[in-house]
Amino acid sequence: MDNTYKEGRIIKHADDITIETLKYEDDGSIPNHPSYPLLLYKNVMTSEEDPKDILAENNWLGAWRGRVAPYHHYHSNSHEVLVVAGGSAKLQLGGEQGGQVRIEQGDAIILPAGFGHKLLEGSADFTVIGAYPNGQSYDFCYGKADERPEKLENIKKVPLPYNDPLFGKNGPLFSYWTDEKC
Repeated sequence: MDNTYKEGRIIKHADDITIETLKYEDDGSIPNHPSYPLLLYKNVMTSEEDPKDILAENNWLGAWRGRVAPYHHYHSNSHEVLVVAGGSAKLQLGGEQGGQVRIEQGDAIILPAGFGHKLLEGSADFTVIGAYPNGQSYDFCYGKADERPEKLENIKKVPLPYNDPLFGKNGPLFSYWTDEKC
């Protein structure tokens, strides 16, 4: 089997890509996803590649450029990808009970619906490109008790994306996220 992913114009050998998975249980505030782990692709892109073009080629649309919000939040009706376009940062993932990770230019985080994220600190030039499968609209949820019943149902209904946001139909996302896990 060829270990090079070529879809989406990223040409990286699998040995050059580290994929970390993070899985946290519902902490009573931030639900996280009941089945899918967060995927952290380390050193997946070069500074010469345009994340917006690659995401669009893989039908992850609605791209925006900015920073991660500095408070715990999640999206109940869509998965999300965050590609670090510049700088570095420390994020809290999975809510207060979750973990902290350092990310830098060239990394990407694929957040399944319901997975909490928060910016703790970032360099002055820290920037991410965010996008959503098929350009789905997304909500902002904050872990409030009155939002939980509806948001938990929303998370269960979010389908598996058709493409890995960076590697297309045969990307590594599908080694970690499958319909059988739901």
